[in-house]
Amino acid sequence: MPDTSIHKPTNIIYTGVAGTGKTYRLLQIAKQYTDYLPRANDEDLLKQLLQALSWRDVVCLIFLDLQSNHQDLVKVPEIVSHEFFVAKASQNARESNLSSTAWLELRRHSPADSKTVSFENRASQAYFDKDNSGAWYLLPESMALLTGLSQQLEEFQQAKRDNNTSQNQVFSQQRFSMVSFHQAYGYEEFVEGIRPVMAASSQSNNLNNGASQMSYAIQDGAFLTLCQRAANNPKQRYAMLIDEINRANVSRVFGELLSLIESDKRTGMANAMTINLAYSGRTFSVPANVDIYATMNTQDYSLAPLDMALRRRFRFVDCPPQPELLPMISFNTKEVEAPKTFASDDSEIIDLARLLTGLNRRIIETLGVDSQLGHAFLFSVTSLEQLQSALVEQIIPQLAQVTGGQVSALQYIFKDAQQPLSAQFIQDSQALVANDENHQIGMKNNLTAQGQVLSGHNSWLGQSMNTGGYKINDDLVTKTGEFTKPITYQRLY
Repeated sequence: MPDTSIHKPTNIIYTGVAGTGKTYRLLQIAKQYTDYLPRANDEDLLKQLLQALSWRDVVCLIFLDLQSNHQDLVKVPEIVSHEFFVAKASQNARESNLSSTAWLELRRHSPADSKTVSFENRASQAYFDKDNSGAWYLLPESMALLTGLSQQLEEFQQAKRDNNTSQNQVFSQQRFSMVSFHQAYGYEEFVEGIRPVMAASSQSNNLNNGASQMSYAIQDGAFLTLCQRAANNPKQRYAMLIDEINRANVSRVFGELLSLIESDKRTGMANAMTINLAYSGRTFSVPANVDIYATMNTQDYSLAPLDMALRRRFRFVDCPPQPELLPMISFNTKEVEAPKTFASDDSEIIDLARLLTGLNRRIIETLGVDSQLGHAFLFSVTSLEQLQSALVEQIIPQLAQVTGGQVSALQYIFKDAQQPLSAQFIQDSQALVANDENHQIGMKNNLTAQGQVLSGHNSWLGQSMNTGGYKINDDLVTKTGEFTKPITYQRLY
């Protein structure tokens, strides 16, 4: 678990085969980056929201708040009377010239090519413009710069709703973001990208004044948004949680940030680096109070070319199977007992820990350590029926995939080679056909002796032949026969 008192950035990837609890670790880490705080009243929430904001931020926040209520065009009196503006004025002990303050911020942050706003000392970044009716609107291209403010507003609005609907006096505040990588996940979702934005028409003479129009703007992704929150709150630690990091093209997802995430390249560190982002061109550096945790399935080799690049930036923590966490199934009581030592020889007990250990020992001998089964495959098993289902629906299909369906390998893993067909977990289809042929030939000879050979019998025998391959024992599927006996499973130890 992370120690949030340590200020050196943490980059860790938890590695292991499927079912070893890697994602569970991320969920446990998320709790370490969650604050459970006394619920504040609406006035306190408003104070917390506005405390560190500039007048420009407050005006932007007002536009975002009104947009959430489907109002895109705003006039100055509405801005000055908004609760955010009133509360900020109160915090600053301001009572006069409030309209002038609003006008100044709007004009200073208008675009140089505005057709309706004249101003000499404009700021370098534009946020607002005015239409011919005198109503102001938020520039669509500025939305990418306001992701952090948008999230703060959402948290404020949610906290107010919780105050109105919940009797709970405690609320949670998350200082993490969790994503799952996949083949289509890219830089645009993680860092920044161009996405469609709905904005109101700025033409006052438009018959559909106020109707939404689609434009495209650069918007922040999950990691950039988290970094902005962390930069605004440097006394707290934040975490980026990535599940299945090797499912995506990591170099494409991180882009130029792959160098910035190194511990000594963070903001304020010895070798701090700043780069210009690919789409917006903004300067950016990863805050030192952002930790990165990820999971990686070692059975997926798609990450191999990037292994060395990642190892320079992450610590790798192995997550092996933990069979000791598994219980025992008692045939007498049909209940699960607490884990025992491997010395138990009770004939009415199936020790799931020993069963998984035995399977994995033979898997390693046959396929290697990266093909082992994680304890999660059996973690929720509490009865014989559930064990049978886990074998049929999860474990055997998993092993069939990694062995390429090779009957000899599967039978070795399940110790089937010396067992009668009726007790084999994995059956050889050709052996079944041969056994069936012998049975049919015996029947044919018997019928011939009685002069009762059926004319279509030979053609039926030919149709029963197949090309071979593995087959799960029908009795295991139907939970009958030898698979109702403890000894059938105990031999897997």
